[in-house]
Amino acid sequence: TLHKLSPWREGRGGGERTPHQGEPDGGEHCPAGEEAGRPRRRLRSGAESGESLMMELNRLVQEEVKRSSWWELRGKDCTILGLAFMALPLALLWLRAAALALASARPVGALLLGVCHAVITIKGTHLSSHSVLSRSPLLNRLWPCSSSSADAAVHGHVKFHHAHTNVLGLGDSSLWKVPSLSREVYLFIAPLAVPVITPLVAVAHLRGRPFLSSLRTVLLISLGLCSHLWILLDFCGFSFLSALCCMFLTRSIFSIPYIHVNIFQHIGLSMFSPEQRPKRIHQMTHGVLNLPRNPLLDWTFGHSLISCHIEHHLFPSLSDNMCLKVQPVLVGIQ
Repeated sequence: TLHKLSPWREGRGGGERTPHQGEPDGGEHCPAGEEAGRPRRRLRSGAESGESLMMELNRLVQEEVKRSSWWELRGKDCTILGLAFMALPLALLWLRAAALALASARPVGALLLGVCHAVITIKGTHLSSHSVLSRSPLLNRLWPCSSSSADAAVHGHVKFHHAHTNVLGLGDSSLWKVPSLSREVYLFIAPLAVPVITPLVAVAHLRGRPFLSSLRTVLLISLGLCSHLWILLDFCGFSFLSALCCMFLTRSIFSIPYIHVNIFQHIGLSMFSPEQRPKRIHQMTHGVLNLPRNPLLDWTFGHSLISCHIEHHLFPSLSDNMCLKVQPVLVGIQ
């Protein structure tokens, strides 16, 4: 369950920020107040330009990175992903026990399998698309291939969404807007179709891609779906219909918060004109929102998608743990 969110506000008693077409570099651009019990970050005003402030932030963050160990840089996040892989056999054993005799074990096994799936496909794919998990380009390209074309993922998320955050017609999150649906259907029913829509969207992204890249993606997606179905049929003892229902359930457990996160991070915040966009630091602090801490979503989605999304947009090469570690540095800049 996500906490009630409110847009960025200016001043101590001011109203909501309204979409604008860009802002000058001077003046105070970020709101005051509190968010999730912490003071909101406020940028320096006056003569300090966006470039100099960004350089100062980059220097402080790089100093923090140099002082950090491998465990802090990558180890914690890799451990979470490793635990998700290690928990997969346990989840399947619970489902097998449910199919054989212990019916009460089925919800436990399905929930555990859904958590593992979310950690691997959301947190793992997101970090690998930013080349965070490893210094090996091969590993960072292989991971997102299991859910979409690696080239399409990097182009759509890293080179497009991050480069043009909340820029009208470019990175304005219009992918998530479906005005034809009512509010209730859009927020709580339509997201359940994500497991069905995801492979279709992945195939649609193959248009114009090289043949070998497209073939690789189709084969890997097919291999994943068929392997999941075969394990449920052969190892867990499910019927064909029960296996399909289990696949849909475990892949849709986190689809509602997944859509909510993508909505509340950007939609409703400041929008910018392609011809008159502000400096990068003002663009990211006005067009991106940090959500309240949530232990379950912090593990499954990662800090960079939940409570440290602004830090992630400013420094996308940092891991989830490092985004959380450098957050006090960014908050401390006054």
